[in-house]
Amino acid sequence: MSELSPLAPSVRLDIWLWAARFFKTRSLAKQAIETGKVSVAGQRPKSSRAVRVGEQLLVDRGEEHFEIQVLGLSDQRGPAPVAQQLYAESEASKAAAPNSVRCALPRVMATRHRSTSRTSAHAG
Repeated sequence: MSELSPLAPSVRLDIWLWAARFFKTRSLAKQAIETGKVSVAGQRPKSSRAVRVGEQLLVDRGEEHFEIQVLGLSDQRGPAPVAQQLYAESEASKAAAPNSVRCALPRVMATRHRSTSRTSAHAG
């Protein structure tokens, strides 16, 4: 286990999870942390806990389970390709995923459902 310097750069865990696009809002990230769906180095953290490069996180998001290592820090939410550079998912975590586009399908289906319901609501 490596010791992390207290002076090492850090970001609040809830902000980092939001910036890395694991949760759509910071409130959802905070709620996940408070309900035990996120652990850091095997321990249940508080949302204000500082996360540092090199730490191991487990993130449960519905049916999805991520085992990741923090590679970079950010307190700003950017595009997905930038967010994906903030962490590395373990091979075991990737292998446990049902498919490689595990996040895309629910978003596409939700978008199609919303656009269909809007169209039908305005038809008349």
